Amino acid sequence: MPSRELVAFTQQLATLLEAGLPVDRVLGIQEELTPNPRLRTIAGDVLRTVRGGSLLGEALAKHHPRPFSRLYINMVRAGERGGVLEPTLRRLAEFLEEAQEFRDTLVSALIYPSLLACVGGAAVIFLMTFVIPRFADIFRDLGSTIPWPTQVLLSLSAWLRQYWWALAGAGLAIALALRIWMATAAGRLQADGFLIRLPVLGLVIVQTEVARFARITGTLLRSGVPMLSALGVVKDMMGNQVIARAVESLAEGARRGSGLSKPMEDTRAFPPLAVHMVRVGEETGRIEEMLLKVGATFEADTRKLVKRLIALVEPCIILAMGLVVGFIVVAMLMAILSITDIPF
Repeated sequence: MPSRELVAFTQQLATLLEAGLPVDRVLGIQEELTPNPRLRTIAGDVLRTVRGGSLLGEALAKHHPRPFSRLYINMVRAGERGGVLEPTLRRLAEFLEEAQEFRDTLVSALIYPSLLACVGGAAVIFLMTFVIPRFADIFRDLGSTIPWPTQVLLSLSAWLRQYWWALAGAGLAIALALRIWMATAAGRLQADGFLIRLPVLGLVIVQTEVARFARITGTLLRSGVPMLSALGVVKDMMGNQVIARAVESLAEGARRGSGLSKPMEDTRAFPPLAVHMVRVGEETGRIEEMLLKVGATFEADTRKLVKRLIALVEPCIILAMGLVVGFIVVAMLMAILSITDIPF
């Protein structure tokens, strides 16, 4: 289910409840008006469960993890316990919308360089498999000696045409082996550890995970969810297992009464700025507010970092494609000039 439809569903739920309508009537309206067939079916099922005497959080939990995550269900349950369901749903809708906008920003930033790399790679493959072999036939018929760069190019082209299946098979085998390896807990942990150690990409991943951790934890705490329950929810929502292990250590530290900032510092998985901001929040008694500020700060930093990374990647892709195509053109030109006895 698209995230935007879940955001719209939550916003409408909050708006109708704020208008004073009972939960069952709100769900009935949602079942009637929701355009997504699956979400409409879920709204009807939740409505029947609520009319059967269950609370909204319990009814939503029947549809975990799709489309309702543990974050969603825990916030609804906390709002029901505290008698503040309407503002809790409003905060939840705002959180989901901000998270969607953040994902959209990252995806849109990656579209152009990805498209550039795909088009450039397709152009090179077309030249190597369709254009160059035609010149190879011409050179073979003429029987003249061709320069070594052209010989290398023709040999590579012939190899690609003859053994493309082996190259494709090897690529698929490697991809399948990596997928199987990363499906294991140890493999996923090692792969995630390798990714966060990469020079620039690793920083992007860490900042994205820290922003997610801080924003989700702050939103849950503000909604009345206890710290240990909030950290349990956050651990399951981390995309990187190294950070997830660190969050698990935070839960153990909080269980011992160590607070949040000290375990964060001990794990060495969180940037110093995040640790200091959380420590300030603990000292001033505004931990929820400070966690949300940490999330906003690191999301903004991630956007800036991604823009700089894209600005660096784009010319590198163009340069690489230019060098490859340039080598092809020069190699073919050298062969043509050698055939015509024009000095190069």
